[in-house]
Amino acid sequence: MSDSLWGYQPSSGHIAGSDLTGYSVEATDGSIGKVDKHSDEVGSAYLLVDTGVWIFGKDVLLPAGTVKHIDTEDRKVYVDLTKEQVKDSPEFDRHAQTEDPAYHQQLSAYYMAFRII
Repeated sequence: MSDSLWGYQPSSGHIAGSDLTGYSVEATDGSIGKVDKHSDEVGSAYLLVDTGVWIFGKDVLLPAGTVKHIDTEDRKVYVDLTKEQVKDSPEFDRHAQTEDPAYHQQLSAYYMAFRII
């Protein structure tokens, strides 16, 4: 799988070390929740998003490569996914290790289907 999926795109405006916790997350067709946790780790960067009530509080792990833009003034992260794609994504298992290669492979397989490279 492509390592670029697990790193922020240079055009996203992400600055390493920035705290994105609490930022609203916007899909291409509307709001999907808030950043609960994030990682800047090289090759394993992600956003853990609490989707709130619109899909019954499901938590999802979005690879950093899905982030297309970060607006620090409005505290919003824009991802290159639709609400439906996020809704259908694998649910985050709080007992799983975010660094687990098998878990990364499962997520990579799902999200790579939407990438146009």
